Amino acid sequence: MTFQLTKKQDLQLSLMGSAATHVMAYGGSRSGKTFGFVRGVLVRALAHKSRHAMLRYRFNHIKASIIYDTLPKVLELCFPGVAEHCKLDKTDWFLTLPNGSEIWFGGLDEKERTEKILGQEYATIYLNECSQIPWASRNMAMTRLAQNTPLRLKAYYDCNPPGMAHWTYRLFIEKRDPDRRTPLANPENFNAIVMNPKDNEANLPSSYIEELQNMSEAMRRRFLLGQFADVSESALWTLELLDQQRIVDGKVPDMVRIVVAVDPSGAAGEEDTRSDEIGIVVCGLGKDGRGYILEDLSGRMAPAMWGKAAVSAFDRWEADCIVAEENFGGAMVQEVIRGASTDAERKVGGTVPYRSVKASRGKIARAEPIAALFEQQKISLVGHFPDMEDQFCSMTTAGYLGSRSPDRADAAIWGLASLFPAMTKQDPANINRRPVVNLGHANMKRR
Repeated sequence: MTFQLTKKQDLQLSLMGSAATHVMAYGGSRSGKTFGFVRGVLVRALAHKSRHAMLRYRFNHIKASIIYDTLPKVLELCFPGVAEHCKLDKTDWFLTLPNGSEIWFGGLDEKERTEKILGQEYATIYLNECSQIPWASRNMAMTRLAQNTPLRLKAYYDCNPPGMAHWTYRLFIEKRDPDRRTPLANPENFNAIVMNPKDNEANLPSSYIEELQNMSEAMRRRFLLGQFADVSESALWTLELLDQQRIVDGKVPDMVRIVVAVDPSGAAGEEDTRSDEIGIVVCGLGKDGRGYILEDLSGRMAPAMWGKAAVSAFDRWEADCIVAEENFGGAMVQEVIRGASTDAERKVGGTVPYRSVKASRGKIARAEPIAALFEQQKISLVGHFPDMEDQFCSMTTAGYLGSRSPDRADAAIWGLASLFPAMTKQDPANINRRPVVNLGHANMKRR
C-alpha cells in the first residue's frame, strides 16, 4: 500500500510551504506532528545541499524519539532507498544525506553540545517538544537560522500545549512578544496548526484514544484535545516545568536515600468518596544530588490497607524510612505503620524507621521551596503521574485552586522536604526521629 499523509499532515505541509518563517504544530499526543516536520526537513535537505538542526531540550530524548524512532520511519515510508546512502555520525550526532546535506541533532541543556551545534548556521531549525525549551534557549537557537542557500529560512516547532503563560501561546496564538507582551510587528510570520490524535486515528492502535479519554480532565484536554491550559500566572508549577526534567526511559542514578511519604486522611476505604485520598509517594535522592519522584501509590484506602501499601513500598524500594504527616490522626498514623510492619504476611523482616512531620505552616508555604527546587532543575518525575501533576499545577501563591485536597502533591512535598531539609528550611524540631519497633535483625541493603 502506498504511503499517504493524513489530511492534517497535508495542511501542516502547506503551512510549512507558506511565506511564514515560523510554523508551529501543537495538539494531542501521537497526532503526526513530529512525523510531518521530520519529513518536511528531509524534503528541504534533499532538495538542496544544506544544513539543518533538530533540537530538543534534552539530547537523550531526541536520540530516543527522533534519531532512533521517527527518522527511520520517515525515511522508510517516504524516501525508500535513501536510508542506505545516509551516514549517521554518532560522535557529533549528525546525519549526512546522499547529496551532502547534513541534519544535526542536539539537546539545549548541555553546554558543550549546544556550543558545538550553535557554532554553525542552518537553513532549518526544528524545535521538537518546544514546551520544554526555555524562551532564552529558543532565542539563542534562532540566532543560527542563517545559512545562505536557495532554501527560505524556516523554523518549525511542535508541542503538546502547555499553559497559556508559556511563550508558545503568546508568540503563536496571541501574536505577542513573550517578553514585552506587545503585538508582533510581523504576525503573519508566525503560523500555527492544531493536530490531535483523532486526525491520525488511522495510524494508531484502536485502544489508544480510549486510553486518552480515561485520563484526568487536565491531561485529557492536553493530550487528547490539544488545548492550552488556562493556568494562573501565580501557579507554583506549570506543565512545562514538570515536563522539562521528566525522565521517560526509567534511567535514574543510584539512590543514596529513599523515603516513602504518607499524607493521611480519614478515608474508610475505596467506597468512601466523601473523604480525600491517602497520599503515598516514593521519593529518592540520587548520587547526583538531585531528587526523584519514583512512584505514586495514593488512593482511598482504609488504614490497614494504606499501612500495608506504605510498608510494601518501603520493602520493595529498600527505603530508608517512612515519613508521615501527623496533624491528621497524630499517634494513629504511627500505630497504622506499626501494625503493617508486624503483619505476618510481610515477607521482609527488619526495622521500619518512621518519622513524623508536623504541618506548622500552610500548604503553599510548604510547597514554595519545593517548587523552587523544580525551577532550579533539581527534581525529576520518573514517568507520568497525571493526578499528582494536576494537583501541583493547581497550587498558586494565592492558594490551592483544586476541588479537593492535594493529597498526592502533599505527600511528594513531605518526601522531597525530608530529602532536602536545609534547602527547604525544614525545622528539625518537627521531625520525630524515633523508629518503629524492630521486627527482627534483617538489614536493609542500600540500592
